[in-house]
Amino acid sequence: MVDPRIAKLAKVLVNYSLKIRPDDLFRISGPALAAPLIGEVYRESLTAGAHPFVRVSLEGLEEIYFKGASDEQLRFISELQRLEPEQITASLGIWGEWNTRELTRVDPKRLALRREATRDLQRRFLERAAVGELRWCGTQYPTNAEAQDAEMSLAEYEDFVFTAGMLDREDPVAAWEAVRKEQDRITQFLGRRKRLHVKGPDIDLELSVDGRTWVNAAGDKNFPDGEVFTGPVEDSVNGRVRFSFPAIYEGREVDDVELRFEGGKVVHAHAAKGEDFLHAMLDTDAGARFLGEFAFGTNYHIQQFTRNILFDEKIGGTLHMALGIGYPETGSKNTSGLHWDMICDLRNGAEVVADGEVVYRGEVVYRNGRFLV
Repeated sequence: MVDPRIAKLAKVLVNYSLKIRPDDLFRISGPALAAPLIGEVYRESLTAGAHPFVRVSLEGLEEIYFKGASDEQLRFISELQRLEPEQITASLGIWGEWNTRELTRVDPKRLALRREATRDLQRRFLERAAVGELRWCGTQYPTNAEAQDAEMSLAEYEDFVFTAGMLDREDPVAAWEAVRKEQDRITQFLGRRKRLHVKGPDIDLELSVDGRTWVNAAGDKNFPDGEVFTGPVEDSVNGRVRFSFPAIYEGREVDDVELRFEGGKVVHAHAAKGEDFLHAMLDTDAGARFLGEFAFGTNYHIQQFTRNILFDEKIGGTLHMALGIGYPETGSKNTSGLHWDMICDLRNGAEVVADGEVVYRGEVVYRNGRFLV
């Protein structure tokens, strides 16, 4: 019997997050161990009148691919792969791992080569999403591997995942609509600002958001959700940041990352552990050293680090920024095969000063992990 919370999650994903409509060409992708959720989403989308199809990944295939493929094979993009981002109208990515460290021993240059090869597919996917031709969402299926990373039992992790999505509420959609309303107020406020200066024990960073759009993420792009994000003006970022939590990418954990920006570009990067991998990812392509995303986590139901970026970037009272490709709907022009989110805790006395309209010049708009608006 399917966990009733999984059935509830499927209904929320199909009807709220993705708003599946009749005749949608709907791609559902996920690992075989997420079969219960894949099946419930498939069932619910048929009820909604869509044309769903499934892409299922099997244990160990990624490791076989990255260790066995030639450089030519890593660069190869089939016509079928090019077709999907052009044709689908909705996409759900379900995440769940058998082993979160499966790719740890793969040469990072091979990972970067594949990321560069798939850059145009990712760019086209996001372009269509930005103009409303395609709706997408990503979610997590609880697995033993992720529970272990979070230092929880599977039962504890399941409770954590479903509570973070407010699926313990009688009406989770109403709860997320309330989040949307509150975050709409914040995005409107930030949308009137031109420059931000973030200053705290681990950060002293200035950037321009002039002319950029702040996006209210309330369960439609990620589930669970809880963030407001934009794309900074590419050459405007200056200063330093030391990230409070390990930065994790492709199963690699990079500890105590410090970056320095000049004219928008990372000019210095250091890590206590995994520095070679950090530099390899920064060298993926020209856009990998620039920020594509700048965001505040607003989900105060999530308060602990779990080594899963879906949840960690949403931690209420944190800031995250992504190196690499940005989201076109924010106005970001940065393109890259990389999108690597890194998190800085602002609950330690940090402040954000906004410089927008003259009357608000120099106003502190955020302190100790909370907006003051």
